[in-house]
Amino acid sequence: MTQALQGKGTLSRFFILLKESLKGGNIDFTQGSIRRAVLLLAIPMMLEMMMESVFALVDLYFVGHLENSSFAVQTVGLTESVLTIIYSIAIGMSMAATAVVARRIGEKDPEAASRAGMQAIVVAVAVNLVIAAFGFIYATDILLWMGSSQASAIYGTDFVRIMMGGSFVIMLLFLFNGIFRGAGNAAIAMKSLWIANICNIILCPAFINGFGPIPAMGLTGAAIATTVGRGIGVAYQLYNLFNGKGMLKVALSYFKPQWEQIKALIKIAAPGVLQFVIASCSWIFLAQLVATTGGDEGSAGYQSALRIMMFFLLPAWGLSNAAATLVGQNLGAKEVHRAERSVFVTAKFNVIYMGIIMLVSLFAAEPIMWFFTNNAHVHDIAVQAIRILSSGFIFYGAGMVLINAFNGAGDTRTPTRVNFFGFWLFQIPLAYVLAKMLDMGPTGVFIAIPVSETAITIASIILFKRGRWKQVQV
Repeated sequence: MTQALQGKGTLSRFFILLKESLKGGNIDFTQGSIRRAVLLLAIPMMLEMMMESVFALVDLYFVGHLENSSFAVQTVGLTESVLTIIYSIAIGMSMAATAVVARRIGEKDPEAASRAGMQAIVVAVAVNLVIAAFGFIYATDILLWMGSSQASAIYGTDFVRIMMGGSFVIMLLFLFNGIFRGAGNAAIAMKSLWIANICNIILCPAFINGFGPIPAMGLTGAAIATTVGRGIGVAYQLYNLFNGKGMLKVALSYFKPQWEQIKALIKIAAPGVLQFVIASCSWIFLAQLVATTGGDEGSAGYQSALRIMMFFLLPAWGLSNAAATLVGQNLGAKEVHRAERSVFVTAKFNVIYMGIIMLVSLFAAEPIMWFFTNNAHVHDIAVQAIRILSSGFIFYGAGMVLINAFNGAGDTRTPTRVNFFGFWLFQIPLAYVLAKMLDMGPTGVFIAIPVSETAITIASIILFKRGRWKQVQV
């Protein structure tokens, strides 16, 4: 009887915590239970990142059933690989915004936090305009350079133009959410992705297959639906920034360039951007290596597997984002030991989550992939990729938390160096040797990924214990 009452009490406390985390609000994360703080941040952050991964899965599902499905899936995958450069800039600026906003919130200075966040937006939009123009003009060439066949490149040109031309909404979506996370209001970040995804799920079949007066636009329709959906999510973020109800209160004057603040942000963001550009360029090289050794179907299988992997990995990245906010705010409040403890608690939760996902991936890869493709060869390659990639999931989980802890402290240089050595000096050469010199093809690429990610995590643990991140000023 006593155990039943205790179980009921635990369940009741969990639902209260869940309700509070989804509601959001102004919470002081520099005091109280660390485990409770991690969960309050992690639940909406995981749901936010899960929604980001749904974008790719929705596109993959609908385009995977088009007549030219191998061309379509390959185009979506290769475009996503190129878009990772934009994601890198967005994430780099987002990390800088999170670090500075969290530090100012920890110092109990919300006005300075708001000003810093808006300056990050000014810089990011200016940079993105140049990249978007380049991507729109050279869409076909980008696909050819990535290893696509001529026919597949021509087929996917309009998709790339729309996705690259409208990439500013990706930038804003990431950046605004980084600002909200730094302020400790992860619920708004989550809700913006939910709104964007619901719109995408509704619009995708309408624009791809046609609905009423809307003509069937195939692959191009997928790009339009995704861009419009993300745009609606950004509109929701803007509403919450300007309604004056949250901790961050924004005025139009905050968007006027303030060069000292911009220089401080760039100092943090530049290594952060480079950190993810290094990783993104590695993924682009691997995608090109798979395309050249495995052909269009090999590339489609690999890209399909990556979309499935991202669905599972992005929630883990969301959970690890809790470490960035907690480290930033607690360092701002001079609670260094609490900042360090927050990282260990977050890592424990993430390792448990990734262990469960590893088992799901190993045993359920076959039925999952049949849902997304009708092509038997594409299916088999994707299943093999999922099983090999998932072997390193536990290390991925710990590594993500450590990377975000460094970034949340404003120490973006350390993970940048780790990524440079781990990806460019280890992962790329290893993948090339296995795929081409040992003639293993795409399988060699798949093996190189968990091996290098494990090495990166081990290096991150060693550097975190040295504690340099505790002295960084932002």
